[in-house]
Order: sequence, then C-alpha cells, then structure tokens
Amino acid sequence: MDRDENNYWHLKPLYDKAAIRNVENVQEQISVRNLFQLYVNTFIGANFAEACMYSLDVSKTRMQMHGEEAKKTGSKPRNMFRTLYGIWVEEGPKNLYAGFSAMVVRNFIFNSLRVMLYDVFRRRFIYEDAQHAQSIRIHHAFLCGSAAGCIAQALANPFDIVKVRMQMEGRRRLMGMEPRTSNFVSDLAAIYRRSGVVGMWRGVGPSCTRACLMTAGDVGAYDLCKRKLKKYFGLEEGIPLRFASSMVAGLVASVLSNPADVIKSRMMNQPIDENGKGLYYKNSVDCVAKLLREEGFLNLYKGLIPCWLRLGPWSVLFWLSVEQLRVWEGQTGF
Repeated sequence: MDRDENNYWHLKPLYDKAAIRNVENVQEQISVRNLFQLYVNTFIGANFAEACMYSLDVSKTRMQMHGEEAKKTGSKPRNMFRTLYGIWVEEGPKNLYAGFSAMVVRNFIFNSLRVMLYDVFRRRFIYEDAQHAQSIRIHHAFLCGSAAGCIAQALANPFDIVKVRMQMEGRRRLMGMEPRTSNFVSDLAAIYRRSGVVGMWRGVGPSCTRACLMTAGDVGAYDLCKRKLKKYFGLEEGIPLRFASSMVAGLVASVLSNPADVIKSRMMNQPIDENGKGLYYKNSVDCVAKLLREEGFLNLYKGLIPCWLRLGPWSVLFWLSVEQLRVWEGQTGF
C-alpha cells in the first residue's frame, strides 16, 4: 500500500464526517418559507413562459391527434407552421390559446409542486465531491425528478384532460362535430357528470409516465447541467449559466417525454360511451399497440419539433424567471 492510499484510508472517516455534515447543513436549509417562495416563484415563471409559448402546445396537440382525424376524413398531415396558420385562418387567432385557463390552474398544481418536491427530494442525495463542491449523481437526479413529476401529475390530471379537450374543440367544430365544451369550469363539470371521479383520471398512466420523464429531463437535467458547467467550465451563477442549462433541459425533456405525450393526448381526447369507457382505446397499452400497428413507430415522435421548439424556449423563460425571482428575494440559485 503506497503512502497516498494509506493516507486516504486514515483520512476517510474525516471525509465521511465532512460529507455527513454537508448533507445535514443542506437539509437544515429547508424551511416552510423557502418552499412557499419556490412554489409561488415556479407558478409565476410557468405562467409567464406559457403566455409566450402556449400556441406551440396547441399545435403539438393537434399534430399528435391527426392520425385519428385522418382515419375519418383522409386529411393529409400538416407541419407545425401549417397547423398554426390553419388554426389562425380557419378558427381564428383566439383558438391559438384554447385551453389556457386550464393550463393556468394546472400550473398551480403541477409545475409548482414538481419543482418544490424535487428540491425536497434531492437534498437527501446531495454530497460534497473531491473539489468540495455540492453534487448529485445522475441516477439520483433522475429518480428525484421522476418521483416529483409523478406525484404532481397524479394530482393535476383532471385539469390536463380539460386542457387537451379545449385545445381540440375548435377542430371538432370545424369538422361539424357536436360542441363538447365552452369553458374550463363547464367542461370539468361535464366530465364529472358523465364519467364520475374515475373519468377525471382517465389517461393518468401515460400522463404520469410523461410527467416522470419530463420532470427528470427538465428539472433534473437543469440541476445536473448547472453543476457540471460550474465544475468543468468554471461558469459562475448568472444568466449565461442558466440559459445554457435550461436549453439542455428543454431538449432532454422533449426527447424523453414525447412518446408518452402522444399516448396521453390520445387517451384524454378520445370520445367515451355512456359508461365512461373510451371508444377508440381500451387502455394505454391498447393505444400504443394500435398506433404502432396502424401508423408506425415514428408517429410516437409526432409533434417532436413543436414540442422542442416550445419546451426549449419555455424552459429558458421559466428558469430565468424563477432564478431572477430568487435573486430578488435574496436566495441562492436553484
């Protein structure tokens, strides 16, 4: 055993104690006030980002639903820009923000809760590395993001259903179908009257799967990327670091979550019978099987471009807003 190795084993208990003290200090920083501020800041940041990028979410949903429409009408698929132009011309510019009220309510539960829960969960896994910098391992960040996203989406699922239905309402009416909704409250009440509590959680499986992957890709990747850029490139806390980290987070979240997003949208938008059962798909597995059999594997990534063009800038606007609010409040970076 050489001298350096011998010194390591002699000093290892000291390193372990220092790491334990560091974890304890990190956990002590959690307070009700800080969590409340993070919750509110996330809600403000999410709605600011949505106000700028929401029309791309409508376009993404319409593209994901096109396979079902094509079976009935034989219509050809549109790209993102033609979809946006078609909504503007055929339905009016107002429909580019169809379902925005449902998105605001969803943000209060989903986006605020997932970021706050991730912040709580990750503190159990933060450690001090050899350079005395706080770090977290990739699989721990992924697990924390997945757990936080799943819990938040399970609670927010009814509002997600209403959002998807409202986004598709203009197209349904254009096709001569019977109106299904007029506003957020009436549609939520209609779902409850027709399908009960169970109907309000329709599609919760793929919805939670998407939320797990998206939160792991968005919040987890943002956290990891900030730490790695600080460590390996010497970037300091500020706009360049936050911008680069949020762009990476948006790309990772888009690639991971898009297939589950397609399944979620189709499960939530499908018509139901008098007993509240879906007319197109029995469950998420049936939806995946039919999509692969009838439309092909690549259709799981339908809407990926508008998804990333939305999530990339959305992530930048969101994280820059949240971080700036933390600066004004005298807090450290996320």
